[in-house]
Amino acid sequence: MPDISPEAPPEPDDRWRGGHLGRLMGLALRRFDERVLSLMAHDANVPLALSHLAARAQVGAAHIHITRHLGLHGSRLTELAHQAGMSKQAMGDLVTQCEAWGLVRREPDPRDARARRIVFTDTGLLWLDAFRTAVAQAETEFRSQVGDAVATVVTLGLEAYGSEAPGARAAVPAR
Repeated sequence: MPDISPEAPPEPDDRWRGGHLGRLMGLALRRFDERVLSLMAHDANVPLALSHLAARAQVGAAHIHITRHLGLHGSRLTELAHQAGMSKQAMGDLVTQCEAWGLVRREPDPRDARARRIVFTDTGLLWLDAFRTAVAQAETEFRSQVGDAVATVVTLGLEAYGSEAPGARAAVPAR
């Protein structure tokens, strides 16, 4: 009599999860932010207490959101949270922490007496300048590693992709 045992279902293939574009962009962003923080930890212009925090990984990618998004003339908490893609509560917690470190302060909003603005302190402006310098260095290192042509294509591609209106559908290439 022939063997008619059922075949085992094929093993699912989940290799796609490790190499899709979103994961690669996330890994690259994490590496870039870690490099920026490492450079800032060793920047002589960063106040010593802050460079120690960065060196001990107490300052993380979430804190970079404030550095990236806080306007030079200040921002309301809701604006800052929206630009960083975070909840108002989470951003409020980060602002409180950065306030304790002396990077930012809250002050009355001149346009609305009920509102407060978050602004950089003098120490925060030193931090922002160190961030600018570290980003430039990390970008130079990226260009050196992948070459100018690839770095330019990556930059142009990310600018185009990032500037597309949320919810807009990109054309799906024919296969």
